[in-house]
Amino acid sequence: MNVAVLDVGKTNVKAVVVDGEQRREIAARTRPNRVLTDGPYPHFDVDGVFAFFLSALKELYAKFGFDAISITAHGASGALLREDGLALPVLDYEFRYPAEIEAAYDRIRPPFSDTFSPRLPGGLNLGAQLHYQKTAFPEAFAEVRTIVTYPQYWAWRLTGAAATEVTSLGCHTDLWRPREKRFSGLVESLGIGGKLAPVRNPSDVLGNVTDEIAAAIGLAHPVPVYCGIHDSNASLLSHLGQHDAPFAVVSTGTWVVLFAVGGDLDHLDPQRDTLANVDAFGRAVPSARFMGGREFELLTKGQGAAMPAAIERVVEEGILFTPSVVPGCGPFPDAEHRVVNAPSGLNPDETYVAASLYAALMTKACLDLTRAAGPIVVEGPFARNALYVEALSKAAARSVMPVASSTGTSVGAALLALGPSERSIFQAGPVVGPDRLPKAFREYVELWNRLAQAG
Repeated sequence: MNVAVLDVGKTNVKAVVVDGEQRREIAARTRPNRVLTDGPYPHFDVDGVFAFFLSALKELYAKFGFDAISITAHGASGALLREDGLALPVLDYEFRYPAEIEAAYDRIRPPFSDTFSPRLPGGLNLGAQLHYQKTAFPEAFAEVRTIVTYPQYWAWRLTGAAATEVTSLGCHTDLWRPREKRFSGLVESLGIGGKLAPVRNPSDVLGNVTDEIAAAIGLAHPVPVYCGIHDSNASLLSHLGQHDAPFAVVSTGTWVVLFAVGGDLDHLDPQRDTLANVDAFGRAVPSARFMGGREFELLTKGQGAAMPAAIERVVEEGILFTPSVVPGCGPFPDAEHRVVNAPSGLNPDETYVAASLYAALMTKACLDLTRAAGPIVVEGPFARNALYVEALSKAAARSVMPVASSTGTSVGAALLALGPSERSIFQAGPVVGPDRLPKAFREYVELWNRLAQAG
């Protein structure tokens, strides 16, 4: 069967059809994910996104057909529901709260040893969002009847059934204790125990598409909607069962999220954006992250290429970017970003090369922090950056397997409906890419590490 996937990324949203037999995307429709600035705070344009989804699903159903709908969405978001819809807009997690509200939240949040959730800026901890909304908008918050995690918000709009699920609760929310597989004490502190929707597994069916939505899409038969999954964990699900532990999965997009499969939680550092994620089976997975896609975009502005002359100049002259291009997160959250050894400036190709090497070395730092072992699987946009793949392989002295598909999130979400595959569902790229980095890259890595640690 074919599965339609609603893929809600921080930068873009997609409606995708995944071929159930081939386990690959066969069609996709995309639009930007807008943040609106009217109302009480910056928030996502959920009505615009839902209208896009209905239009895209109607077109995709007519052309390709599908028998189920699954959902994947970015973390650090949830929806506050009253009887007739949203009680408050779905907050953009990059919004920063007043200092006194943040300080008050710090006094009630659980310790890292309970949640394996580091304190992150703005609303990157969902618990901080809920605290802010409750504190700043008490009347609206009093109308909240149900709180759902973000993938499940879209499932609720399709089915009317409300749920939370383990991968979204386990994604640095401060609300979940991954070792015990239960809510943290923050739920009681916020007084929301009676408001949180029931915890479901990502692969549970929440119900069929409502009659009204089915008519809008033009469905000819009932279509079940699966609970849904956090996007990075959807990428991880695509690889579980494909490799023997230990191995690492690097899921790239706006965020670069690293999963150390087969690792342990005992050496994670909450000051350096390491954490435990929770996989689709409810298991804690040591993880680390940085805003790599956003940083690469800020540095390159979509220009440049890895030309041989640019690679030679950047590496031989030790031209590098130090952390952190986006401050406040990642393995060097307090480091001040600088451009080193480029007094005459950089052309677009040289900027592209330096940004690719920066992303690779930030990824290597995340590997070290999680004590990840075994081969490294890279999926998403950076898998198509051959220089990043080569630099990561050489810096880590391990094999790197770039996944050729455009994204693992949509296929991973589809697996909730399709079930596990007994064969490889990926077309992996070369384990070792073309040898384009000069021998001086070893010294380049050493210089970058010294400056990053000193930053």
